[in-house]
Amino acid sequence: MSIQTSTDSRIIQSIFQVVLASLLVLGSVSLILDELKSNESRIFQLYGFRQREAVFVTKEDQLDESCNVFEGQWVWDNVSYPLYTEKSCPYLVKQTTCQRNGRPDSYYQNWRWKPNSCDLPRFDALKLLDVLRNKRLMFIGDSVQRSTFESMVCMVQSVIPDKKKSFHRIPPMKIFKAEEYNVSIEYYWAPFIVESISDHATNHTVHKRLVNLDAIEKHSKSWEGVDVLIFESYVWWMHQPKINATFGDTSDVREYNVTTAYKMALETWAKWFKTKINPEKQRVFFTSMSPTHLWSWEWNPGSDGTCYDELYPIDKPSYWGTGSNQEIMKIVGDVLRRVGENVTFLNITKLSEYRKDGHTTVYGERRGKLLTKEQRADPKKYGDCIHWCLPGVPDTWNEILYAYLLRSHRNSF
Repeated sequence: MSIQTSTDSRIIQSIFQVVLASLLVLGSVSLILDELKSNESRIFQLYGFRQREAVFVTKEDQLDESCNVFEGQWVWDNVSYPLYTEKSCPYLVKQTTCQRNGRPDSYYQNWRWKPNSCDLPRFDALKLLDVLRNKRLMFIGDSVQRSTFESMVCMVQSVIPDKKKSFHRIPPMKIFKAEEYNVSIEYYWAPFIVESISDHATNHTVHKRLVNLDAIEKHSKSWEGVDVLIFESYVWWMHQPKINATFGDTSDVREYNVTTAYKMALETWAKWFKTKINPEKQRVFFTSMSPTHLWSWEWNPGSDGTCYDELYPIDKPSYWGTGSNQEIMKIVGDVLRRVGENVTFLNITKLSEYRKDGHTTVYGERRGKLLTKEQRADPKKYGDCIHWCLPGVPDTWNEILYAYLLRSHRNSF
């Protein structure tokens, strides 16, 4: 009897020890889980990352197929905009930081594009990163396109911890990476899309431009396999009514009308697209021309200025400036229709036409240097009515791109 009692006692004691140990383990796990629930966790602070909650694209996020996002109006919104500030984004170049460069007003940052028949989904950086998880997104084009790239980087970078993001300049490319998502947002300098003597990433200003209208391989080898491609090319074509170019024999330089040369170059791009793009795995967008506002008489008859000192958008629904070439628009439309539905046309020209107030004017750079006091005093000669301040109009282009990416996204459960 005593032996049985002793055995029972040892069994009870062992069970008690096991239960006590289990409670201690469960308590520790609970404390750790409670700690992990907060982004203020010392664990996150020590290792440089935050909790990543599941992000899902809802029906409210996705545009209705019937909505034309390119028809609408600019509405004042100084509550939701800007989406970031110059101070919050370390990746902006001096060419676009108008406030830092002395622009006295900031009204250009507070306009929101409102389509007539719908609302653009509110930009959510975490949702975009989730949509782009394990993907590369690349902007291809000129310095206007570079600003669009910088805009997109600024729109997403604030939600990524410093130790989990990087920025590299590898000419002719710039590359921003969000490591936790394995997302890469990139820019590739190709002002004519096809090859030219202006393809150097920094030393590309030449008096006589020369374009190889049927050559694209030097550039396109860097585009192949990229998940999302956004192309743009316009301003560099419009330097003069004619342009020197080759087609076939590179020693046979001829003078072409710009519109003829542009069409030949775009057809070269279209041939590349049809042979190299896999529509099952890649998304391709083509952005229409970014408008210029060089002459104020276009929106204010009788005046003799530029876009300098303009504070508000143009309030004329049918406005179309002479800086946006209608023939080029038709060429782009014709070529894209032949390419088919596997390329999406981002027709940002008309909505941007209204924004005479958004350019850098005398608050940007000229040939890599900020304008002097004397140059700023002569905006008619030195003002830039081609490039845009950031935050600003290119953010809206990216909001539209974001809306299209959401519309085609399928949640993974």
